[in-house]
Amino acid sequence: MASSSKVATVRAEGLACEKGYLKGVKYLCDNGITGIPQKYVLPVAERPAYNSSSSNNSNDEVRDMVRAPILKLPTVDAAKLQGPNRNEVLKSLAKACGEHGFFQVINHGIPSKVLEGMMKAAKGFFELPYEERSRFMGEDMTAPVRYGTSYNQNNDGVFCWRDFLKLYCTPLSQTLPLWPSDLRVVGEEYARETKALFFMLMEAVMESLGIIPLQDEGLLKEMKEGSQMLVLNCFPTCPEPELTLGMLPHSDYGFLTLLLQDEVEGLQVQLKTGDWFTLPTLSDSFVINVGDHLEIFSNGKYKSVLHRVLANRSKTRISVASLHSLPFETVIGPAPQLIDQCHPPLYANTDFASFLHYISSTRHHPKSFLESRKLKLDT
Repeated sequence: MASSSKVATVRAEGLACEKGYLKGVKYLCDNGITGIPQKYVLPVAERPAYNSSSSNNSNDEVRDMVRAPILKLPTVDAAKLQGPNRNEVLKSLAKACGEHGFFQVINHGIPSKVLEGMMKAAKGFFELPYEERSRFMGEDMTAPVRYGTSYNQNNDGVFCWRDFLKLYCTPLSQTLPLWPSDLRVVGEEYARETKALFFMLMEAVMESLGIIPLQDEGLLKEMKEGSQMLVLNCFPTCPEPELTLGMLPHSDYGFLTLLLQDEVEGLQVQLKTGDWFTLPTLSDSFVINVGDHLEIFSNGKYKSVLHRVLANRSKTRISVASLHSLPFETVIGPAPQLIDQCHPPLYANTDFASFLHYISSTRHHPKSFLESRKLKLDT
């Protein structure tokens, strides 16, 4: 039997972990935990299907591989959008948005030094002492800068193995001075570059839907002046990755999300079959996914699909998501050009305030916000 002092020590460590989870998973890892707190343990049915058959393998990364095939994403060559092959690229874009909800963008024109600088700055923030990171913690979901863990610390029944730093970029001139000082210079350049890429991609997306951008100058202006938020994600090494997830299955709220990720795989997407597929990492590229607002705007033609992030036993994963939509106060509904007698609107109008109210008052549930916007049609 274990000595009473050893049992007391184990219990004390467990209690400390339980009390410390609101400080984030990076805090727990920095304090040397060897098991995850109960708050992060998912119900058995929601856990990822980890391969335990090779548990004697000395290679942690091999042992922890999930039984999920690699999905080769459709690739959009942004440089070709400016040339004679534009129509061909638009067809590929329409297929990717309609079938997968995800695609990869290469030759986007953003310098490698900007991407590398952003990733370095993101890693640097999460490596700061907890006392410095915690200065940005808060419960106000509308705060221009917010550091936290999981999704919604107030409502989440089970937490996910993730810390984040959310940086509002709208308007950048007002929010930038509030950001952590080490992120301001590189973050400003990165935000401007990704916003320009979003606008270029949205022009192509609109055209692929049969909407001629130049004939809707009001919408174009709203796209240019639209909302943007950077989310820096840290998924620290996890002692028990088979019990939790880095991010639970979810869809993004906006039009498009531009994701920059390091070399550590972990992002998975769920296809129509219900099966999960792992997305590969590719340097100097962005993984782009359709958000709820684009599914609403396209009246269901383009799909906002579920995706999740795995925890990793041996490596920390860092990613930077740039989420884009129309201005916060703009009401978003199905595009009028896509509505007729044969194609009635499938979704109710919405805005960012509705989204914030929903997620602040509701526990996390996959695609629940989008489901709440769907209209019941007479049959």
